[in-house]
Amino acid sequence: MSSDGVILVGVDGSTAALHALDWAAQEATIHGWGLRLVCSYSLPSFAAASLDGGYAALDDTAIRQGAQAVVAEAAARVAGAGLAMTSHVAVGDASAVLIEESAAARVAVVGTRGGGGFTERLLGTVSAALPAHAMCPTVVVPLRRDGKALPDGGPVPPITPVRRVVVGLDGSPQAEVALRYAVREAAAWGAELIAVTGVPLATSTGVLAWLPATIDHEQVLRDVEAGMEVLIDRVLATIPDAPPVKRQVLDGSGAQLLTEFSVATDLIVVGTRGRGGFAGLLLGSTSQAVLHHAQCPVMVVTAHNRSDAA
Repeated sequence: MSSDGVILVGVDGSTAALHALDWAAQEATIHGWGLRLVCSYSLPSFAAASLDGGYAALDDTAIRQGAQAVVAEAAARVAGAGLAMTSHVAVGDASAVLIEESAAARVAVVGTRGGGGFTERLLGTVSAALPAHAMCPTVVVPLRRDGKALPDGGPVPPITPVRRVVVGLDGSPQAEVALRYAVREAAAWGAELIAVTGVPLATSTGVLAWLPATIDHEQVLRDVEAGMEVLIDRVLATIPDAPPVKRQVLDGSGAQLLTEFSVATDLIVVGTRGRGGFAGLLLGSTSQAVLHHAQCPVMVVTAHNRSDAA
């Protein structure tokens, strides 16, 4: 199966992973793609004094059988969708395995418990590492229902169809790539598409607080809006039958605005390694914050990703 038609899904038997799998199956159905189910496991070793300081490896038969059972359960869950499907059980770190597999995928999808707020600052290891390093866009699907985080081990909540897509723009080349992916998703789902740019000038503190008090805030908003119009129109001109894009330039940081929009949105698309609010060593402050706090699935598009979305 080529990368033109594969969604990579990390599965581990958890409720969060099954919820993400359901979302991936729906995405695959909409696009006419297939699924690639991957489960990995790490085999610990321990020092054995009886072996004079050597190491004894655990027999991985039972562990591998458990991983295979996880994949079989996942495959059975989506078998009725009629999708082309392959699966793989790998030995190794889950993040590393999925990053390698992402080179042959169109999109990677993983789940997270999505507790949000400041009580759960860290996403799971995979859902934090994969978006930063995958060779394709990554969709992180939080385990939520009606805006509330759900515990693992409970019933898998139903999937909400994508009816509204919101993309964060900041004028960077990577934001343009994110916009192309957002246009593709909105067109495939028949969804409303909204482009949002944040201008954090109205607060007395923040990264732009050093600007002179005499600065014309309204003029800044107009300038940013004009730049966004140029970017969007340039992208839409290259995509046949592109859906219309609503444009909003608002006071506030990109992270704050996208998180707020996520409450009434079905998919957030965010670029990273751009400039401004989307800059950062790994995912950048905006995309990290959105992944931590968003109420809906988030697609992260990084500099590693191919630009052939449209």
